Amino acid sequence: MSKTFEDLVAKVSQFDMKKVSVAVAQDSAVLEAVRAAKDRNIADAILVGDRDKIEAVAKEDKVDISDFEIVDIKDDIEASLAAVKLVRDGVADMYMKGIINTKDFLKSVLNKEVGLRTGNALSHVCVFDIKGIDHLLFLTDVAFIPYPSLEDKVNIINNTLPVVKACGIDNPKVAPLAAVEVVNPKMPVTVEAAELTQMNKDGKITGCIVDGPLSLDLAIDADAAKHKAATDRAIQGDADILLFPDIHAGNLVYKALVHTADAVNGNILTGTKAPVILTSRSDTFEVKVNSLVLGAVVAEYMKNNQ
Repeated sequence: MSKTFEDLVAKVSQFDMKKVSVAVAQDSAVLEAVRAAKDRNIADAILVGDRDKIEAVAKEDKVDISDFEIVDIKDDIEASLAAVKLVRDGVADMYMKGIINTKDFLKSVLNKEVGLRTGNALSHVCVFDIKGIDHLLFLTDVAFIPYPSLEDKVNIINNTLPVVKACGIDNPKVAPLAAVEVVNPKMPVTVEAAELTQMNKDGKITGCIVDGPLSLDLAIDADAAKHKAATDRAIQGDADILLFPDIHAGNLVYKALVHTADAVNGNILTGTKAPVILTSRSDTFEVKVNSLVLGAVVAEYMKNNQ
């Protein structure tokens, strides 16, 4: 089981190097990340976009791109479609956003002819390596589905499981989070959390253990479970997946960890035929590289389990 991003890098070294197709690659931060990923034997890259701009950016920032394949397409939309098609056709293993509008990038992901749609709703997973917690934490969904319905939450769990299993956790523990750990009819989030737990018991959600509703402290702190006499719960501070009730709760926790905790993270879009790396311009160099590590691990898992 991988407990840190260093463990994931070691895992990547055990299989053939993956290849990432970058849509509209004329972005300094992305070029630096894919350069580092190749130097660390994490992933090779195909750079799709305006060759002149890609080379100009690389020259200005002193990033060596001489050993990367460049597909010269001037138009951003056409470049994104060509880049995602490389993944769809098996030429590349994962798809990464460059300097293109997120809306247009997602349109390429969902394109019926060349995209990576599966028929499932898309969701987002953030993987955190946090000092003081002895395993990776998988946060979802903190960036994509604003107010997930019960059906959405089932899809989010199912989308997240391949990511967690790719990291070596065979039977992950899923904590549907709420402000309290008991069902309160006046708090619909707790009712849905209990429904998810029952669906898991009934075999409608498989491949994991679901226990909710859970407060955040019970999900990640074993001492809290003892103090609250919650020793009968399936999860007692050892949750792998934190399932948030809505985007507000998820985003707040995500940003609190990023800005206050001693932690590193990587992010991936799920519910697609191949890993999709959707980082923002505010994400650090480290987050971009970690996301490539995560994408490579998931790509290998999907190759062996589809």
